[in-house]
Amino acid sequence: MVRFSDLVGLPARQPEQKQQTSGVLKGRFKIQKSDDDKMLAFGWANVAVTAGGKQIEDYHDDMIDPEELEQAAYSFVELYREGGEMHERGGCAVLIESMVFTKQKMTALGIPDGTLPEGWWIGFKVTDPDVWDKVKDGTYSMFSIEGEAIREEVPEE
Repeated sequence: MVRFSDLVGLPARQPEQKQQTSGVLKGRFKIQKSDDDKMLAFGWANVAVTAGGKQIEDYHDDMIDPEELEQAAYSFVELYREGGEMHERGGCAVLIESMVFTKQKMTALGIPDGTLPEGWWIGFKVTDPDVWDKVKDGTYSMFSIEGEAIREEVPEE
C-alpha cells in the first residue's frame, strides 16, 4: 500500500493533524489539461492503484478498490454529472468526459500493464466564468470528489 502523501512528496502527518484537510494538498495534483477558450479542465478525479500496482491510501487514510471506484463513477455519471465549487455550490460545471481505467479496460485498449494507474479520469466544461477565473489563476488547481462510504478496517500488510 502507498500513502497519498508519499506520492506527492508530503511529510507524513502527525496524529494531531489527522482532521486537518483544508489547503494542505493544494496544487499537488494539478489539472492535467485545460482549454482556456472553451473553459475545459481534465484530470484524475481519484486514483485507487498506482501504475506500479500499489493501492493508495488517501489523505483521509481511506482506500478504495478499483471496482468500488468504478461503480461510484458510474453512479455519478448516471445521476449527477454536475460540478460544483468547493463542495458548497453546484451548477458550476458539467461533466463532459469520464473513464475509469481498470486493468481489464486498459488491456482491451492495448495500454501496456504498468503504464497508467487504476483510476477515474474526468473532464468538465466550467459554466461559471468566476469559477473558471479561479481555475486559471491556480486557486482551483485540482479535482475533489465528494461522496459517502462505509468505512471498513483493513489489516496492515
